[in-house]
Amino acid sequence: MRFTTTDIDGVVIVDLILTSDERGAFARLHCPDEFAAAGHAFVPQQTSLSRNLRAGTLRGMHYEAAPHAESKLVRVVRGRIFDVAVDLRPDSPTYRRWTGTELSADDGRALLIGKGMAHGFITLEDDTDVLYQIDKIFEPGHGRGVRWNDPAFDITWPVSPAVISERDATYPDHGV
Repeated sequence: MRFTTTDIDGVVIVDLILTSDERGAFARLHCPDEFAAAGHAFVPQQTSLSRNLRAGTLRGMHYEAAPHAESKLVRVVRGRIFDVAVDLRPDSPTYRRWTGTELSADDGRALLIGKGMAHGFITLEDDTDVLYQIDKIFEPGHGRGVRWNDPAFDITWPVSPAVISERDATYPDHGV
């Protein structure tokens, strides 16, 4: 795996290193030792799948409130998304800044999103499946969110949402 830092500490792009032969290809998706050696201790405790039927489906921006904050590794296993993380850590030099990258099943790229970040994505193709590996077991009642188009973050989405839940569309402004 190849780890590339972003401009937000705690958000890392993880690219696969494929080994190919006449049968096809093989790549390791996660190895705790490789992550730790790269300075990103991450050990998944739970794996979830988000199935999205239509291009333009927006999910987010979600996070878990402390002390239930979680890190997650997000990867597309079918289709393509634009994936976004927003820094919500008040003491961070990148507070309220966002970073985004395209993830697709074709390239296997993943985004490691650390604690204290809101996360969301918009699908760029119909029938897109997103795999989440999460470092904590989900505990109901601690989920929070910020609105996908909150001017405090000024996220530049590549397309406008065609499908969005009422909850995600109506989170209050985070404040400027």
